[in-house]
Amino acid sequence: MKQSLVSLKKDIIEAGKRAYVRGYVASNDGNISARIDKKYVLLTPTGISKGFMKASDLIVVDMHGKKISGKGEPSSEMQMHLQIYKERANIKSVCHMHPPYATGFAVAGIPLDQDVLQEVIITLGTILLVPYGTTGSEELYKPLLPLLKNCDAFLLANHGALTVGTDIFDAYFKMEILEHYAHILFVAKQLGNVNTLNAEQVQKLMALREKYGTKTTLGSDVNR
Repeated sequence: MKQSLVSLKKDIIEAGKRAYVRGYVASNDGNISARIDKKYVLLTPTGISKGFMKASDLIVVDMHGKKISGKGEPSSEMQMHLQIYKERANIKSVCHMHPPYATGFAVAGIPLDQDVLQEVIITLGTILLVPYGTTGSEELYKPLLPLLKNCDAFLLANHGALTVGTDIFDAYFKMEILEHYAHILFVAKQLGNVNTLNAEQVQKLMALREKYGTKTTLGSDVNR
């Protein structure tokens, strides 16, 4: 069922508060958007903390980036969101944040593409590292677009993380899973060993992905 604009605004505000409390964003970092319909997108504003947004702060733009409503200005990374929606019709929300552990891997240039955790394989598949691009420019999103057909979660080199979903909380919860996975993998690396799942174990999880209707691809498949 299509969500109303009021409901979409409520969900973006709630996701922003959760992200701020969890430390996924600091100050005015990050941006969240939702597809309203084929013509319009709801987007967080620039210059306002995600933990303190009001409904009136949120911006509606058309697919060309023209502001339709809202008292502020849209996020400087608006074009990244719009291009993602144009690339994949089933994406209804985009979440871009700077969670510390995931961003740490992005800064280190290490993709989260090992087959390690069952839940991550089932819900996210692989998490690829997107090459560095200047924020607010097409350099940021152009390398990302070809990867969207296979992935729902990404590390942005020297920048942060990005997830997409079928609704606002689907995209946001994928960010939670991504950061939780990065934290666990960081701890395992500190302990000196990371055990990866074997091919048979991964195939069983792939069958579960198909059962649950997950369409994105595992890292081992992307790299073949």
